[in-house]
Amino acid sequence: MIPRGLFPVRKADAHKGDAGRVFLLAGSVGLSGAAALATLGALRTGAGLVTLGIPKSLHDPMVKKLTEAMLKVLPETEQGALSRAAFPEILRAVVGADAVAIGPGLSQQSETQALVHELLPQIVKPLVVDADGLNAIAAKREVLAQRREPMILTPHPGEMARLSGLSNEEIQRSRQQIAKEFAVKHKVVLVLKGHETVVAGPGGELYVNDTGNPGMATGGCGDVLTGMIAALLGQKLPLFDAARLGVYVHGLAGDLVAKERGEIGLLASDLADRIPLAIRQYQRP
Repeated sequence: MIPRGLFPVRKADAHKGDAGRVFLLAGSVGLSGAAALATLGALRTGAGLVTLGIPKSLHDPMVKKLTEAMLKVLPETEQGALSRAAFPEILRAVVGADAVAIGPGLSQQSETQALVHELLPQIVKPLVVDADGLNAIAAKREVLAQRREPMILTPHPGEMARLSGLSNEEIQRSRQQIAKEFAVKHKVVLVLKGHETVVAGPGGELYVNDTGNPGMATGGCGDVLTGMIAALLGQKLPLFDAARLGVYVHGLAGDLVAKERGEIGLLASDLADRIPLAIRQYQRP
């Protein structure tokens, strides 16, 4: 069971800046939903201000999907993914953020992966990397050693296989051990997603989650989790606590949906909508 009292308590005179400024770098043409879901995850988890950095082509659809987030339009490739030309603008945006997330829906285009390789050593804010951000790391693992600050990685077993060089079967047989060894070796917080998600810390910390259900095995749920963890980082939680609390509340929100509607047909957007209810349930004495 996760400890009570991890979720930040707001003061009576709190303003939106106190609740954390989150910058998300996500999305490409054909993968805009991942960026939108990550943004919803951050907003529903209490981030005071969320800015979504996206390729230029995504501006119009995102304006319709997202009302409460700010959009940072960035240079793109001919295929509608982020271009390396976006590098200086992204770094300027990161300066004003309390936490950063990279990855959902970025695509695996070589130029976008090269952009991620350049960014990771330069971002010194609390950082969570998911999805195509992880695929970029897997393509150039030495960037792990170039980071000046710890970060959170959130792979599913397939992404973990690419990161570690192990097979899916090996990972699933020894989830806790492999997650712990990877986290300690690379000085990261690792969230190995799946049934009983494992959160491992660089100092050997280990948390095995007990919320969630099979209905959450659907596209977009991991993107919501990325935004949730980023929001908790923005609210000044330490990396390991942000990861384990995000995982716990994410699974609890999924359980609330399943209890109300059943597991079959559970949508990531349903889960995002239940995050405030899950937080309230977690906070109950």
